[in-house]
This record gives sequence, structure tokens and C-alpha cells, in this order.
Amino acid sequence: MTARPWSPAQTPPSGHDTRIAICDSRRLRYNHHMQRFLAGRIFGLATSFLLVAGITFIYSHFVRVNQTTVALSFLLAILAVSAVWGMAVSVVMSLGAVLVFNYYFLPPIHTFTIADPQNWVALAAFLFVSTMGSQLSARIRTEADEAINRRRELERLYKFSQKLLGEGNVLQLMNAIPDYLVESFEAGAAELFLPLKDKFYRSGFGASHLDDESMKAAFARDEASIQPQLSLYFLPVRLGVRPIASLGISGARLSRQTLDAISSLVAIAIERARAVEQLGQTEAERQGERLKSALLDSITHDFRTPLTSMKAAVTSLLSSPVTDAKQTHELLTIINEECDRLNHLVEEAAEMARLEAGEVQLNLEPHPISEIVDSALGELKTSLSGRPVEVRLDPDVPPVVADFDRARDVLMKLVDNANLYSPKGAPITISAEQSGDQVTTSVADRGPGIDEFEQGMIFDKFYRGKDQRYTVRGSGMGLPIAKAIVNAHRGSISVTSQLGSGSVFSFSLPVARAAEAR
Repeated sequence: MTARPWSPAQTPPSGHDTRIAICDSRRLRYNHHMQRFLAGRIFGLATSFLLVAGITFIYSHFVRVNQTTVALSFLLAILAVSAVWGMAVSVVMSLGAVLVFNYYFLPPIHTFTIADPQNWVALAAFLFVSTMGSQLSARIRTEADEAINRRRELERLYKFSQKLLGEGNVLQLMNAIPDYLVESFEAGAAELFLPLKDKFYRSGFGASHLDDESMKAAFARDEASIQPQLSLYFLPVRLGVRPIASLGISGARLSRQTLDAISSLVAIAIERARAVEQLGQTEAERQGERLKSALLDSITHDFRTPLTSMKAAVTSLLSSPVTDAKQTHELLTIINEECDRLNHLVEEAAEMARLEAGEVQLNLEPHPISEIVDSALGELKTSLSGRPVEVRLDPDVPPVVADFDRARDVLMKLVDNANLYSPKGAPITISAEQSGDQVTTSVADRGPGIDEFEQGMIFDKFYRGKDQRYTVRGSGMGLPIAKAIVNAHRGSISVTSQLGSGSVFSFSLPVARAAEAR
């Protein structure tokens, strides 16, 4: 059962046909209710007759008691019947009990004649007390039923409000409100009209029975149209004193207070969803501005540095008509290295774009984590020259399911990051251990550490630490690429750091099952 938006271009249901259909439906419900009502009353009358007959039979044949005990027994039975079947049945029972009490227990017995005038007073008092007791019992029952109904309405309103609070998107909320109304209040149909979009959102069986003109009139007039005999309600949705929508509900018995509460809850939910959506847009714009600033910073620093070196080398070659071969080779080497650096930066940006777009196919196979570590250290042998690296692998660690080249790239980026930010000669530690159905590989360094505030942004694109962005070469793309690769493996990556004590970068990959490892 899903709410469907309806536009005015579609043919609306006829108001005359709508009312005929509603009346037919309500007539069938009324007939069914009357049948159940009459059946209950007939059963109550039969039960009251049996109670009167039973009390009379017991006291007249088995237990001999005085007239007061008999009258009190009848009264107790009448009150019990009144509590279950209402006042009408209890009044009939009271009249029957008066006649039986007179015939069997007041002298002369077995006649309706009353010899003692005091017995007239006793009979009148009995009839009055039984009738008043029945009325009070029926009133208590009615008030109890009303209290139960109010409690149920409060429970339904609470349930309805909880569902509304779970929606943060305006469009999803508009489609969900009619569904929530039908589900929470057991309505036959519900409809929401948004005048700003000129759309109707419907839900429930027979939702077309709700008259669209009545929905529009409830909004335009800013007043509710309530037809309790038809269980049909049209009410405006106000935010403060201003109507912003209208609701239509059919097939449910709702009080005016409940309708007002529903209207207020819907208005608050719509405004809340709009505020949340606007806040999300504002946050997205803020993040976009921050990303633009980081990208501009990266371009001006990381791209300008090699370009400046290349420009200086080329200018030197052009300005010197005669240069020796050694100097020329040195300048050309600078140009070549800086071109490679620029090419690497562009490749990293393209790689990040492919990973985010999901265009990278992974060749997932079981691989021992030791092979991935050995391959990564072999690739970084030149850059790690003179740097001690300690490898501590748990001998029982199982193979992981991974794309070998991609997993090696992740480890290389973490080790290279530790190498860049660690003091010269400080060791780097690589360890791996099993954690449940994951193998966690960690790279620990002795660098300056990362501020707690920056730890939440260290995996963002182009972000570099505020204290090292101008002292350490890099593009701010290594860690975001590593995170994207690990996420593609359905793993996780994290950092633990303390200022002055270094950092530990860890990533987890799924364990290979026995069948995969063979």
C-alpha cells in the first residue's frame, strides 16, 4: 500500500458518485453494526432471564432466606448485567425481578396481590435502586470506554508521530503520510493535498472516494469539514495560523481533538523535513566550498611547485646559448622528474574519480597477507632506503579475499605516508592479526601525530594536515584512494593517533573461506 501522487491532469472522481459510494459503504457498515448490536442485546436478555430464574429457583427450593437477601441478590445480578450489556437490558431485568420478587417472596406468595402496604414501599424502593444502580453502572462503563478510546487515540498519535519523525526527505514524507494515517488509525483511505505543487498523495483502498474538491475547499477556507456519521473528515494543515496543505481521512472514528493533533503533527513533520533538507543542502554547499578551497590549495601548491621548477630549467636552457653537457643533462633531469610528478598527480585524480564512480573491476582471490606486505615493501625499496621497517605478522593469520594489486597499493600508500611524516631513522612497524571474519593490517609510525579534530578529515580528498601541508610534498589523494579501495573490498580503514606519539593506520579485509583458499 503506497501513496501515489496525483496531478490535476488526471480525471478526478465525481463528487456525486463519491457521496453515493460513501453512503453505500457506510450503510453496509451500519447494518452490520446493528445486527451485532441486536444479537448482543438478545443474548443479554436471555442471560438476565436465566439469572432471575436461577436466583428464584435456588431461594425458593434449596436455600431459605429472608426477603432482604433475595432483593440484594437480584440487585447484584442487575448491576452485573448493566456493566456488561448496558442500561436497557438491566431495566428490563429490573422489571422482571420486581414481578418475580412479588410473586414468589412477598405474601401472599404465588399471587401478584400485595397485602401489606409496606411491601409497596419495598417494591418501589427495589425498582428505584435497581434502576439507579443500572444507570450508574452504565455511566461508569461509558466513561471507562471513553477513557480506553482516548488512551488508544493517544497511542495511535504517538505511533504516528514516531513514524513522521523517521522521515527526513520531504518527497518521501509526502508519500508516506497517507500510508501512516491508514496504518496508525486503521482508516479506510487517506489523502494529502499540497497546493504549492498542486498534487495529491493517496493511500488506502477506495482512496478515490475522497472528494478532491472538498480537499481543496478545506485548504482554501482554512476550516475543517467533519461528517462523523460517514466517518469522513477534511481538515487544513496549519503551520501557525497559515494553512500549508489539507488532509482527507475516511473510514475511521476520530475525535475533533485527535484531528487537530494529526493536523499539527503533519505540519510540524513537513516543516521539520524541509528544515533537515535545507540543512543538508547548506552542509553540502559548505563541504563543496571546503573542497574547492582544498583543491585550489592543492593546485596552487602541488602543481605550481613542479611547474616552477620546469619553468626555471627551461628558462635556463633558453637563456644560455652555450651550456656544457653535464648542466644540460641536470636541467633535463629536473624537467623529466617534475613531469613525472605532474603525471602522477593527474593519475591519482583520475584513479579517485574511477573508484568513486564504481568503474574499477576487482579481481578478488585469496592471498596471504605476507605476500601483499613483501610485494609492497619491494616496490618501496628505493624510497625506504635507510628507514628501518619491522614486520610483525601473526603466523596463524588466514589469507584474505582481495585484489592483489589494489591491496598492495593500499599498503604502499600507508607505508609511504608513514615514511613522509616520520623523522629520519625512526622505524615503521607493519603488523597483521585476525579480528573475527576480518584481517586487520596496521602501519605504525613515530611521526608528529594527528590532532583529534583532523582525524575525521584525514581521509577527505585533497586534505592535508594544517601543520605539514607546506613542509611535506604530496597531493592529499593517497589516503582517500586507499579508503575507496578498501571500501570496494567491503572492508574498513581507520586511524588512531596522539600528538607527539605517532599514528597507526589500519585497514581490514575479509578472511578467505576454506573453499576459497584451496
